[in-house]
Amino acid sequence: MTSIRVSRLLEESDYDLRLELVAGRAGLSRTISSSRIQKPGLALTGFTEHIHPRRVQVFGNTEISYLRTLPEPRQREVLDHLLKNELACVVVTKDLELPPVLPEVCEVAGVALMKTPLLSSVFIQEVQALLEELLTLTASLHGVLMDVFGVGILLLGKSGIGKSEIALDLVMRGHRLVADDIVDVSRRKQDAVYGAGNPIIKHHMEIRGLGIINIKDLFGVASVREHKKIELVIELTEWDPAQEYDRLGVEEQTFNIVGVDIPLSIVPVRPGRNMTTIIEVAARNHLLKLQGHHSAREFADKLNRAIAEGAIRRALGEDVE
Repeated sequence: MTSIRVSRLLEESDYDLRLELVAGRAGLSRTISSSRIQKPGLALTGFTEHIHPRRVQVFGNTEISYLRTLPEPRQREVLDHLLKNELACVVVTKDLELPPVLPEVCEVAGVALMKTPLLSSVFIQEVQALLEELLTLTASLHGVLMDVFGVGILLLGKSGIGKSEIALDLVMRGHRLVADDIVDVSRRKQDAVYGAGNPIIKHHMEIRGLGIINIKDLFGVASVREHKKIELVIELTEWDPAQEYDRLGVEEQTFNIVGVDIPLSIVPVRPGRNMTTIIEVAARNHLLKLQGHHSAREFADKLNRAIAEGAIRRALGEDVE
């Protein structure tokens, strides 16, 4: 399971969290494993059945006001009971004044207690966006990612098979490069996989005989994009006369990337085949499938009906004779 340390929340500068540690420094080594945020609510009355471990707990005006209505021994009792649930950390919003018991209990329990001047709704929105980014599954693949007619196509294949040359030809036809050689992929919500170029070699491409070229400088900003959802994987293989290749396209294969199955096509490469055109057609065909038109299956169904009707006519002709 992917997780991050609580200390990352204090270190983060790209998101407007404005967090300050109040107590429980030892708790900064605890981990957060969910991007979902909780407000304890009824848990402060002792009902902790729905408190999830390793989540950020947000104390807003309601929680702090309720604690202040309780006598100090009762405050200590309900907080002790709450903190036994392996909480990731506690964040108090709106710079609310803390009941003295809260920092004491968090320090003893080893749970990081932090404050922020942000409203609860604003803080939850910011920290949830941060956690969704940090907790996503990631990986790096050797390949080329292109945006072809709006379809994110990942080209795979062994080194030297021509992935970069095909990508260059696609760029010259007006399509866009996302990444060459190293594709950093991440899984986002709704089981979508996005790819981006490695920051070091982003917008660059290696062409054997020419060396490293900068696609953005050569063809302009419209020839590249920063990231793209991967919708189709095309694996380029060397042509093997003894190999049986799919000639109808009825059976669909998939390629698993960070736990998500992406449609896969295996395309053999040999002299004389226009690979750029084949990939453009693959993108158009994918768009057609998204609209509910599967050409191969429709053809197979039509062929099966014709065969069945022919068999019926022959059977009827034999009966007449």
